[in-house]
Amino acid sequence: MGKKIMIVGCDPKADSTRLILHSKAQNTVMDLARERGTVEDLELEDVLIEGYGGIRCAESGGPEPGVGCAGRGVITAINFLEEQGAYTPDLDYVFYDVLGDVVCG
Repeated sequence: MGKKIMIVGCDPKADSTRLILHSKAQNTVMDLARERGTVEDLELEDVLIEGYGGIRCAESGGPEPGVGCAGRGVITAINFLEEQGAYTPDLDYVFYDVLGDVVCG
C-alpha cells in the first residue's frame, strides 16, 4: 500500500487499535494523565505506538467509569496529539474511531 496511516481510538474502552497492535493493550492519554497528574507530563512516545504495517496508533481513553464526560477526554487527547506533533505532513490518512453516543464535550 505504501500509505502512512494513523488511527486514534476515541472510545473509553480503548480497544480501537488492539488488533493492529497484535492484541496488546495500549496506554491511553487519559489513563497516563491521571497517573502522572496532568497531560503536560506526557511524552508523545508514551501514547503513540507503531503497529502492523507501520500504522501509528493512539487511544484517548476516557474518565473513570461513571465519572465525567468521554467527549472531553477525546478533546484532551486530540489537542495533546496536535501539540506534540503527532499529525506529521507525511501522513496520508488519519482515522478516528469515535464512540457513537457521546452527548457532552
